[in-house]
Amino acid sequence: MVIPSRSGRDLLAAQMPGILREMDPFASEVIVVDNGSDDGTAEWLRTAYPQARVEVSAGPLSFARAVNRGIALARFSHVCLLNNDMLVEPEFFRALRQKFDEVTSLFCATAQIRFPAGARREETGKAVMAQAGPEDFPVRCDEPLAGEDGTYVLYGSGGCSLYDVAKLRSLGCVDEAYEPAYVEDLDLGYRAWQRGWPTVFVAGAVVEHRHRATTRRYYTEEQLEAVLEVNYLKFVARSVARRAVFGRLWKQALDRLRLRVAPRAARPGARTALRKAAGIARSGGPALQPAYAEEVFLALTGGSVALFPGRAKEARACILRVKQMAAPPAELLEAYREVVVVCEGAAMAFQAAREWTNRKWKGHVEERVEKRVKER
Repeated sequence: MVIPSRSGRDLLAAQMPGILREMDPFASEVIVVDNGSDDGTAEWLRTAYPQARVEVSAGPLSFARAVNRGIALARFSHVCLLNNDMLVEPEFFRALRQKFDEVTSLFCATAQIRFPAGARREETGKAVMAQAGPEDFPVRCDEPLAGEDGTYVLYGSGGCSLYDVAKLRSLGCVDEAYEPAYVEDLDLGYRAWQRGWPTVFVAGAVVEHRHRATTRRYYTEEQLEAVLEVNYLKFVARSVARRAVFGRLWKQALDRLRLRVAPRAARPGARTALRKAAGIARSGGPALQPAYAEEVFLALTGGSVALFPGRAKEARACILRVKQMAAPPAELLEAYREVVVVCEGAAMAFQAAREWTNRKWKGHVEERVEKRVKER
């Protein structure tokens, strides 16, 4: 467990009891990266929680630099990156860790994110790259369907995900080009998918997010918007390898920014990103040779595929083509060990879902087409 914390003693005090309770059944450690705090965090931790390891930085670091310090110290096969404004619910670690025993080559298991009562749910953990409208950010969080669990997603939230440490280190850990925060988790998940290492959404691992409890102390909303927009452009330039995919995503990003700087929109963050776009494109990133096709995993994680655990543990898995994304009927969940729902018309997503389902269940898979006309 690695927790970056900048003057977040109060947040740590709220989350540490739950973390230690949930980690108790496992061989584990808590590493807190005290990230330029001025509230006595390190001294308080050493007294209140002496079992935690504290790595102190005299000055504030970016999220990527802070968690990389913790990852360098990690001694176990898996590491959870957790923001200090996340409260874990019962079975959090157990649910995340279990997915690594179920999914081939798993890189990351990411939690379901909830918000305090009365707060708008800005994240869910089910991250897809699918732009709803021309002015919408190209990555969104969908509401999980009832019973959905184990769905392939583009990346895991850097604030509440469990990673395979060997794979994480082979990727060079979190890219420190993303300052001071945002998009580094998207970049990380994307680079893992390029190697054929998936990320999955875990419904049973739940956190409550006190959204931006740290970042809003130090940055205005306009500054945070600019950081997000600039870092997304960095991601496209640095990590997207295939020319056709880069061209599509880059054009989509610039078209969106231009819409957002129109007089009626007047978004300063978009204006900042547009000014920097040419330089970001020229800078690019490391030369990449993906082992797994970007078009395929983008289709798989674009919102057209959802997984549902079945109750027949010795039966086959089922891939069900549907006209509209919805939970499968109860009789299918009773008859199969897993039901993979794929939206009709998403041909590449279907091929990817078939590939990963066969890989997961070693070919014990049946394909079906939805026949629920009467129910609708």
